[in-house]
Amino acid sequence: MSTESSSRLDLPLAGLAALFLGSGTLHLVRPQVFEPIVPSALPDARKVVEVSGVAEIVCGLGLLHPKTRRIAGLASAALLVGVFPANVQMSVDAGKRANRKRTPKSAGFFAGTVARLPLQWPMIKVALRAGKGTGA
Repeated sequence: MSTESSSRLDLPLAGLAALFLGSGTLHLVRPQVFEPIVPSALPDARKVVEVSGVAEIVCGLGLLHPKTRRIAGLASAALLVGVFPANVQMSVDAGKRANRKRTPKSAGFFAGTVARLPLQWPMIKVALRAGKGTGA
């Protein structure tokens, strides 16, 4: 692994780190937003949301530093894969709510949740590239 490729913080990598930091913070500040998408099979939805928020913050911080970027990249990819079902559930719930309320706000939120789903693939690719130590 070259120093140049592993220490360079390019835009996709910085963006992924920022997304993790923002989302992780939101998980801790407004956990009630995320509690409904925690699978019912998991105990204590609030704890699950808090732990996932801390994991996102740790991944985001880890992506920023060259010495922790490789492990943070792999952890970030795993986290993105792991939370994908919850993101699908959020879209399903938002769709039901939009259908029930029929307001521009609920329709817009639903559209945003659906649009986010395919964006997970490029985020996983950026994380995996960081995990390989080849930059992003």
